[in-house]
Amino acid sequence: MQIDELRNFCIAKKAVTEHFPFDDVTLVFKVFNKMFALVGLDAWEAGEQKINLKCLPEKAFELREEYEGINPGWHMNKKHWNTLTINNSDVSDDLVRELINHSYDQVIKSFPKKVQRELEDL
Repeated sequence: MQIDELRNFCIAKKAVTEHFPFDDVTLVFKVFNKMFALVGLDAWEAGEQKINLKCLPEKAFELREEYEGINPGWHMNKKHWNTLTINNSDVSDDLVRELINHSYDQVIKSFPKKVQRELEDL
């Protein structure tokens, strides 16, 4: 997966914005100002294609057991975040998309019902 494909997939979701809140190389995707994906662009350019995604704790553990390319979230809460290594690993592009969707959905579920309804109306 190329970085532009990953970016386009993320920003195509409802109410998603992109930011650089930490530095000028960590691209963060947010929905209603809550993070659901982080990408280190400097590492990506160096060939280390990784993305941090939010995940249900039980699912996060299962994924880490099943896939060599999925590990506890780097610099994140290890219970709720995974780091996916995309290149040279057993993590397919389809799985990356599935887990981006899962991360986005987990953030949406954390919002009050009123905000969730607003998002549905967009």
